[in-house]
Amino acid sequence: MKIIQLFIFLFITTQLTQAQEGASIPLNIEISDALVYGTPFEVGLDSIYINTNVKDIITNGIKNNAFPGAQVLVAKNGKIIFHKAYGYHTYDSIQPVALDDIYDLASVTKVTAALPVIMKLVDEGKLSLDVPFSTYWKPWKSKKDKRDITLREILAHQAGLEPYIVFLNEVFKKNKKLKKRFIRTSPNKRFQNQAYDELFVKNKFNRKMYRLINRSEVSTEKKYKYSGLAFLIFPELIEQLTGDSYEYYVEKNFYLPLNAPTMGFKPKTRGFSNAIVPTEVDTLFRHTLTQGWVHDENAALLGGVSGNAGLFATATDLAKLMQMYMQYGVYDGKRYISEATLKEFIRVQFPENDNRRGLGFDKHYLDNAEQLLPKAYPAPEVGADSFGHSGFTGTFVWADPKNQMVYIFLSNRVNPTRENRNLYNLNIRPAVQQIFYKATLPSK
Repeated sequence: MKIIQLFIFLFITTQLTQAQEGASIPLNIEISDALVYGTPFEVGLDSIYINTNVKDIITNGIKNNAFPGAQVLVAKNGKIIFHKAYGYHTYDSIQPVALDDIYDLASVTKVTAALPVIMKLVDEGKLSLDVPFSTYWKPWKSKKDKRDITLREILAHQAGLEPYIVFLNEVFKKNKKLKKRFIRTSPNKRFQNQAYDELFVKNKFNRKMYRLINRSEVSTEKKYKYSGLAFLIFPELIEQLTGDSYEYYVEKNFYLPLNAPTMGFKPKTRGFSNAIVPTEVDTLFRHTLTQGWVHDENAALLGGVSGNAGLFATATDLAKLMQMYMQYGVYDGKRYISEATLKEFIRVQFPENDNRRGLGFDKHYLDNAEQLLPKAYPAPEVGADSFGHSGFTGTFVWADPKNQMVYIFLSNRVNPTRENRNLYNLNIRPAVQQIFYKATLPSK
């Protein structure tokens, strides 16, 4: 018995030593842990086919003003086998896109900041999916149309909540000038939430937002209706449940242990040497090219820290979090979320109501495998258990456990204006994703 124990000890010690020396040997023999770099050939994919076709699609997108630049990262079987950048930050072609650029993730924030915390709190029994959400968010107890809504319904966009409230309307006078009681051009004790350079929001403006959300209408018809409203109040709820600020809690429990340092809010305040890709030329609120601060106005009015938008990251840091999800809560030997919870969150919740969504996560169309690319979402070949999310600024993440593939697409399609919709019209993100499913080398 002692000989067997000694053998096991020596085996584990050897594995740890090799891992510390840079060998790509998983410490968990059941799950490939941390991402390493590899080549398409190592995972049975055709490098020439991939490079040629991805370049063609992205170049065509740039020519058709879908975006001034973009980057694509794909990890397969635990290896980053493709990561390339194309084009420029803006259409003036001055600054090329770099692989370590930081992007405004827009609604990808929902599944990379708010959602991991919610899953952790579900694991810890601090949140339940099926009791009324008003159990935790007390103002809804007095709202007849909201008191019985569950967290499951909210996360699956099945609650009937309004899709969006334009809170920016609340800070403008009729003459389009900013109301000084809400916005100032310099900070003081009551105005410390920075929305942009020389734009500071009243500290208590979030309470006004919460009141308007609490009073918002709820549809009596329970069907799929995408809404980001609850994600605006999740940070406040998280602070109430954990005692930590939302920003600190998600960084402490996820980004730092994942070694994803660029993931976070308000990147301009954090001293990164990485370039931050600009978004829209804002002619209404900021009156300049938006860069270094969140594009989404609702998140901006919360000081750039929100559950609906506001997170920034590089492609490689984003890939680590998505790889952790794909490995059902484990990354580099550390468990972040239980396997049971993650599998529940990526499961389609209300297919009988023609609702494709998981809990927070987006899912493919219910009949996706039967569709050709132009009518599919995302690529038709993705696995049934795959999941991800898109972002308004032109971002997209997708994880496919069946095919062991993580797909990251980052762009700033809102530059110079959000009216640019050719990213969608040309179906660029699914088209690029499909290349990696079509690139399988013939077996010898």
